[in-house]
Amino acid sequence: MYIPDFDDVRKAHERIKPHIHRTPVLTSSYFNSLTGAELFFKCENLQKAGVFKARGASNAVFSLSEEQAARGVATHSSGNHGLSLSYAAGRRGISASVVMPRTAPRAKKDAVRGYGATVVECEPSTSSREAVFAEVVASSGADFVHPYNDPRVIAGQGTCALELVEQAGPLDALVAPIGGGGMVSGSCLTLSNVSPKTRIYAAEPEQADDAYRSFKAGHIIADDAPVTIADGLKVPLKDLTWHFVSTYVSDILLCSEQEIIDAMYLIWQRMKIVVEPSSAVTMATILKNPQLFEGQRVGVILTGGNVDLKKLPWMAS
Repeated sequence: MYIPDFDDVRKAHERIKPHIHRTPVLTSSYFNSLTGAELFFKCENLQKAGVFKARGASNAVFSLSEEQAARGVATHSSGNHGLSLSYAAGRRGISASVVMPRTAPRAKKDAVRGYGATVVECEPSTSSREAVFAEVVASSGADFVHPYNDPRVIAGQGTCALELVEQAGPLDALVAPIGGGGMVSGSCLTLSNVSPKTRIYAAEPEQADDAYRSFKAGHIIADDAPVTIADGLKVPLKDLTWHFVSTYVSDILLCSEQEIIDAMYLIWQRMKIVVEPSSAVTMATILKNPQLFEGQRVGVILTGGNVDLKKLPWMAS
């Protein structure tokens, strides 16, 4: 498989500029006081489609030749990549099909349909997702845009860290959530070129800790159907993302379900912005490990804000 380089990130940034937001970087004296660090929050929750994945999806869609685009695009996704690909396909005027677990949040399924894509449901496991997806591609001939194990997607995600460094200046560390590793891989690709001294930490739920166990074991360990409130982080690493994670990541930090909920609540309360649980794992792990970041300039990627407002995790059931 082709491994993208930093030139791919630069080209992606130019390609997708008309289709994405240059999201703001916010600061918080409250979180700085809690952690002893100077935190810079890259707010991809304010991105098109409400999530950073609009970057990689747009790069993939607008990289297609006219002949390829005519066949449309397809993917499998727990939600955010699917709605991002639907958004990008809509911008180009081509069809999109998204295989989604039947347990995926309704808000995300509705968003995918809202962008004009077709939702095909599967069981909530990696094996079911991939089997149903194979049927969709075989019948349509659509271009497969993998949620994260795709050079075009990783290059697109790398534009987020590029903007962050441009906006915030030099960083001692960066913290980003990890599921399949697309955002972390893109961050590794960019920072190893523009800020090689920046340490990169991946944040992961304890109940979906396959990336952590892979990192410690030195090879990919994949869970089929982990259960966590951070629904965007349930998928395993693949060969391309493993290349970046194993080469550039300093460590993978874990947090509990309650720590994710507490961090999410604090972000909503103190920063007045909507983030989803998968975004909150970054703040949860920083709050849990302040000694790693005290006295440092730290980039924090808030990856998305697609939540069901009627089913927030701190609401009584």
